Amino acid sequence: MSFLSAVRSSLTQYVGFRGRARRSEFWWFTLFSFLISLVASVLDLRLGTESMWDNGPVSIIVSIGLFLPSLAVTVRRLHDTDRSGWWLLACFVPLVGFLVMLVFLVLDGGFETNRFGVSPKVTAVP
Repeated sequence: MSFLSAVRSSLTQYVGFRGRARRSEFWWFTLFSFLISLVASVLDLRLGTESMWDNGPVSIIVSIGLFLPSLAVTVRRLHDTDRSGWWLLACFVPLVGFLVMLVFLVLDGGFETNRFGVSPKVTAVP
């Protein structure tokens, strides 16, 4: 999946918590979110609306706008590894939760159908 198709897919399914997302979709959207957040922070700094302790209004709007799509693509990525979206709660466990989530998000989903649906790899093969 290319960068643009991953971003398009994630934004069009911004509240789609069903189904599965390939690693490429998740990581490309994560890069997109990081770059957009970086641009928003620079814009806030240029406008003089961001301080060292607070985010500026542009950064806050971008964060709110990207929250649901990021959450949805993460849940779909967990589904691809045959895990429930409830595993996101592991992030609340300091350090260990982050490492567990990182491993889950990096694992390959495989070609087989699981309880969350058909593999996106199978549907993407020409």
